[in-house]
Order: sequence, then C-alpha cells, then structure tokens
Amino acid sequence: MGFIAGATRVVIDAWGWLNYKPVFSDAAGMPNRRAFPEEQAMWIPGADRRRLAAYKLLAAYDNNQSAQIAEIQDGPEARERREFGDPAMFVETVMANVLGREQHISVPGSEHDGEGEPDPQTAAAQRLEELLQEWAEAELLPMRVQQAERKAVSLGDGVYRLAWDPSKRRVTLRAVDPGFFFPVIGEDDDGGEFPERVHFAWELPEDVQRELPARLRRITFELAPIGAATTTGVDQAGRAVRALRTVEGPDGELAPVVSEGDQLDPDTGVLSRQYAWNDEPSAVTCYLTDATWDISDLRGPLDVDSLPMDKAAYATRRDGEVLDRLDLYIDFIPVIHIPNTVPPAEEFWGQSSLAKVLQVFDELQSSDTDASRASATTGLPMVAIAGAGTERAEYNVGPGAMWRLGADGRMFSVDTSPALRELREHRHDLADRAATVARLPSVALGTVDPAKVPSGFAMQISLGPLDSMVASMRLARDHKYALLLKMVQRLYLAGQHPDWAGVAPLPVKLVFGPYTPTDKQSVLEQVATGVEKRIISKETGIKMLIEAGFPIEDAPEELRRIDARSFEDARFLADALNNPDETADFLGRKAPDEPEAPAVILPATGDETAPGNPPETTPAGGAQGSGGNDR
Repeated sequence: MGFIAGATRVVIDAWGWLNYKPVFSDAAGMPNRRAFPEEQAMWIPGADRRRLAAYKLLAAYDNNQSAQIAEIQDGPEARERREFGDPAMFVETVMANVLGREQHISVPGSEHDGEGEPDPQTAAAQRLEELLQEWAEAELLPMRVQQAERKAVSLGDGVYRLAWDPSKRRVTLRAVDPGFFFPVIGEDDDGGEFPERVHFAWELPEDVQRELPARLRRITFELAPIGAATTTGVDQAGRAVRALRTVEGPDGELAPVVSEGDQLDPDTGVLSRQYAWNDEPSAVTCYLTDATWDISDLRGPLDVDSLPMDKAAYATRRDGEVLDRLDLYIDFIPVIHIPNTVPPAEEFWGQSSLAKVLQVFDELQSSDTDASRASATTGLPMVAIAGAGTERAEYNVGPGAMWRLGADGRMFSVDTSPALRELREHRHDLADRAATVARLPSVALGTVDPAKVPSGFAMQISLGPLDSMVASMRLARDHKYALLLKMVQRLYLAGQHPDWAGVAPLPVKLVFGPYTPTDKQSVLEQVATGVEKRIISKETGIKMLIEAGFPIEDAPEELRRIDARSFEDARFLADALNNPDETADFLGRKAPDEPEAPAVILPATGDETAPGNPPETTPAGGAQGSGGNDR
C-alpha cells in the first residue's frame, strides 16, 4: 500500500490476474459488494473472499454471463456484449487433453505374460486391480473425474470427498464445488501440506413453505487424538449429540469406556489404535461433524472455523449415528484437493486455465459485439437520397422498392462491408492470440484443415506447447489420484468388506490416456517393420498400438492370439529346440500323441547269404571269409 492516504492498494496473490477488473478489485483490493454479496457473509473468512469472488466471476465467463456482472460496474450498456462460448470451448479442450481419451486404474506389478501361474505378489496386484475396477464401475469414476476436473480447469481447484456408506457397503466418491471448501491453514503451516481440519460450508435459503429460516450448514473433518468411546445421546436442550460411554467402576464411580481395539498407555494416558494399513499403532483418528445453524443465531466476530457449537443442530446418519465428532476409525481426512496447476512454493490453491487469457476474451466479446452491429448495416445497407422534392418524402428500403426522384435527385449507398471484414480479421487475430497464450495450437482446437498439415512430424512440432502444458498439469494431479485410490483401499479395509479380507494396500495409479491425434497407419507400419526386423518385441509393438488408439483391451491375450497364428515362427522354434511340446505351447495347442517308434534293425556285416541259407563255416567254426589267417 502507498504511503499517501487514499492510495490504491496493489494486491498480488493467487487471484491478482483479475485485478484489472474494477468490479473485482476496488481501491482496497476487495471485490465489489453489489456484484459479490455472497462473499460478504460474516461467516466467510476475509482471506477467502477474493477466492470465492474469482470462482463466481470465472463461472460467469464459462456460462456466458460475464456481461451480467459487468453491468453492475459499467451500466446497462454492458448487457449488450455478445458472448459466444469461447471460454467454455477453451475449458472443454484443456480438460479433454489433460484427461486423454480414456482413464484406467493400474496397479504396478500386475502385469503377467499369461505363461504359467503368477507368483503371489503378481496375483495380489491383479486381485487388487480387479477390486478397484469393480469399485470404479459401481461408483461411476469416469463421470466423477470429469465433474471435478471441469471445476479444476475452469476455476483452478477441484475437490473430492470420500466416505464409507454402510448401506451400500462401498466407498462413495463425490465431486464438490471448491466454493464450499474451507481448509484451515495456519500461519506456520506449509501451504503444500494438507491441513488437519477442513470445512465444507454453505448457506441454505429461507424455506417459507416449510417454515424454515435461513441456515448455515457445515461439514467438518478433523484429525485429533483418539478419545474414549461415545454413543448417541440427548443433551439438556433436547438436541441429539454424542455422549461418552461410561461404566461403573469398583468404587461406584462412572469411568469412560475405551473403544474395542484401542490401547491405553497407563503412563501417558494416550490412547492408540492399530490400523490395518499401518505397521505401528497410531494415536490419531478422524472425526466427522455435520451441523446446521440458524443465521439469526450467529452474532459477533466469528467465521466458519469458530461457529458457536452450543447453537448447532447435528445431523443423524441413516444408521442412527449422530454426526457430532463421530469417530471414523481412520487416521486421514478423506478429502482430496486437486489443483489445476502446480501451486507456487508454500501456496495451496491452483490457477484457472482461463487466467492468462481472460483479457483476450474481453477483447473477443467487444469484437463480436462490434461485428454484430456492423453486420446489421451490411445486411440492410444505409441509403442516402439528395435532390429537389426529397426533403419531406419517406422511403422504405426493401427488395423491389421504387422511388421517384426529382430532376436533380441523387441516391447514395454506404458500403460497410470493409469495416465488417476488418472486424472479422481482428477477431481471428485475437483468437490466435488466445490460443498462443493458452498453449492450445490450432490442431488441438480443431480449427486447422488436416489437408494443410504437411506431415505428421510437423504436426508433432506444433503440439510442443500443448505437450508441456499437459505434462505440467498431469504432474499436479498424479500424486493426488494416487492418494485418492490409497484412501479407497483404506476405507474398504476400515469398513471390513468381506471381498477385501486379506487384501494388502498397494500403490495404485490412475493413468490418463493419449490426447494427441495419431497417424494410425504410420504407427502400424512402424510396428510391423520393427517386429519383422527384430528391432522391437511384439510386446512393445502391442503397447505402441494401444497408445495409438487401436481397440486392444488385453495386451497378453492379444499376444497369445498373434502367436497362435504364427506358424512360420513355430517352425523355426521347432527346428531350434526339437521339442514338440514347447512348439505346441507357443501356438496355444496340445502336442499330438506320437506312437512309439519301432526298434532299429541294423544290416548284417560282411558277405550276405541268400535268405534262408545258413552261412558256411570253416572247420574252426568261424564264418567263412572272416579273417585272412585261414588262407
């Protein structure tokens, strides 16, 4: 802030790129109260007001409603701006490239070539992969991912919330609007670390029909030391709360009950618990609170983290458990924050993909508005008539119209098409500028003519900026989705699902598919040549075909089918090994049963006699001609 009284305050933060809009940043650097009244609620922390206002403004651009917000600052003429969906198109394109054409769950170590039985580690990885794929199908994981990723790309942040549903007997996954997300980040906390307490809060409007006042609902997850066992109870005001479970001791006094499986250290008084996924006992658990307040009961200086608990009404879960610091029996907060970009050092929030091009979109709106006005005069040209007798006459311009002019009457038409042409060219320049700044080449936006691409190599070079952008955005997501799938495994173990009995948690990845257009014919020729010349293996070739988009679902099965028809390779194998069984295994067939070979009869040595005649013998009994000593 400047030293002169009344000087404009310059705020540089994660949303400083919106400061150019007066409606977003006034002289004090805060959003306009008329444009963003929701962000001025007393329970919203001051540090979150600019973030929530930025979310609302970005959502307005995404839904072609930014002119409605601009009207508050610029007047009614701002509503005449034309918005043709360019921001939404950019968001959809970026999201499609980041996620790729498909996503699949991969457990490292689950690969098996199909020959023989897999070892125990491979079998365990395969079993885990099957269980997670079944969960992903039941929980509609691809749809949930798109819901959260669209928020992340357009607003800068996406949020997932996981929970164990006792009635469904599975882990549930929900994408949450980041505008409801309030993590408690302390002054000494590292912004890159996940906080130990997070809130989801939103206001519920007044319901006149049901006679319900305006309310505030808050769902809180908090990591804290393990406490004594609790049960559902009622306090003096009649509210459903959680009360300590007690037991009468030998001296007649009531003592708290330790939950089954928890261990009490008599020296320190600390409770610890052995979780199925930890090697050592842990003294921490996660508590869930779901409470609602009447807005009229909130008084004084407070925010979302300091609401009066004595005025809260707690929700009750479907199984009858009151959600008042309910012990979830897990040592982590089941919430995943997805930043759209790699946050700066010691920062927590991501940045929207529209951040750097928002001013270009404003210029595009102005250009579209001017072009719409110019097209009106081009389609219905302006005509001027001069001369005697034309001063008071009225003329209607239309097809087939005829006018009688005076002796010196003249008529002129004003051609505005050059101005419209310039506006259109200016708009194309602005669109190219936006694509360049957003690192979205024309081939990614689908605006390039495929016939004008000189070669696949030239196309790959043009995709260089997109490759770097996608690599950076996927880097911000890789460990987040690995953490999400780790939490899914742990929640299943905590829920004691019978199908997960004996399953050990393993590192799991959510793999995003290819996103760039691929010349399939070129890849097919490369694979065929490489395999034929023995430069690459068949396994590598199949992997290249899968990445190119060929419909190969199971790589080992595809390799088995190829080998089953490789009779020429089988002949070479038979010549090299002289083993029918291995050759048959290569073809996926059973070797035929061969009859036992007859005994080999060697021909007689020396002079052969006629069949049936015994050989003549010498007096000594030797065969005639058997030696030269008889001569």
